[in-house]
Amino acid sequence: MSSNRRAFLKGTAAGVVAASSTGPLAGPAAAQAPHSFEMPRGMTLINMRRDGAYRLGVKTNKGVLDVTAAAQALNLPAPTDMDDLLQNGKGGLLKAVVDAANSRGLDAVFLKEETVQYGPVVTRPEKIIMMGFNYRKHAEETGTPIPKDPPLFNKYNNALNYHGGTIKLPTKVAKEFDYEVELVMVFGREARDVSEANALDYVAGYCTGNDFSARDLQRLTSQFMIGKSGDGFAPLGPYLITSDLVGDPNQLRLECRVNGETRQDWNTNDMIFNCRQLISFASRMFTIKPGDIFFTGTPQGVIVGKPKDERVWLKAGDKVACSLEKLGELRFDLT
Repeated sequence: MSSNRRAFLKGTAAGVVAASSTGPLAGPAAAQAPHSFEMPRGMTLINMRRDGAYRLGVKTNKGVLDVTAAAQALNLPAPTDMDDLLQNGKGGLLKAVVDAANSRGLDAVFLKEETVQYGPVVTRPEKIIMMGFNYRKHAEETGTPIPKDPPLFNKYNNALNYHGGTIKLPTKVAKEFDYEVELVMVFGREARDVSEANALDYVAGYCTGNDFSARDLQRLTSQFMIGKSGDGFAPLGPYLITSDLVGDPNQLRLECRVNGETRQDWNTNDMIFNCRQLISFASRMFTIKPGDIFFTGTPQGVIVGKPKDERVWLKAGDKVACSLEKLGELRFDLT
């Protein structure tokens, strides 16, 4: 080994170890060398499906960096997937691998983005927090009083879905399927009793999401859960954009299209409860953990907001595309 390489490795990571191989898709993140807890910064991140496992990808001007392959080539520790990155604060380890791969010309570890198979942005959150009726016109179109406090509910991990994925409609139990484009906050630090002023400091990044819904099940009981937690009912992606690249999350245009027709087109600056207020409120009720995700509500334009004789519910074969300014377009099909 050359003296330059020894110096590089010593300066990049203390106690360099070989990168652990990834486990099965649902398996726990591999143990790695000790490190300080750091959120990722300055990156466009992808949770990829590759070789039977989830892997972390970083979008660069050379293509999408396969972090696992790069770490193995460089003999450096690295997060195995997005959940490992966020839950274990491995932003510093990730930066070291990205910087090294960019500087050392490891072309083989960069993928063409069109070959990437996306996974859900996260796969193992402790909590999926949902916000209902956070835009005035959406509350008005559904005949819902403007809430005095954020009406929170939940989804479960079975609902997580990905860019380019499909939702198999549960037509045996429901018929009224609807879309809801939403800004999703992804946490990188533990948050408990945080102030509105500091609330965004706990966010690792943001992504495009859709709170897919079965409205007839949503109305079946007083609770939203069964209408919101069908398999695949929480598509996320394609990217996690770190918060420093997004800036103010309450100044973003958001849109939803069905079969190419625009159905929703609004701005997050019209939220009843802005992102800071949502985080502060929720963190007073329970601890938000790194890797948790928070859907922030949808604007007007949903099917359930139309007069009953004009409602044409989503069906198998429909194609849904959602986009948020700076965060990319999320697409999924219905079967």
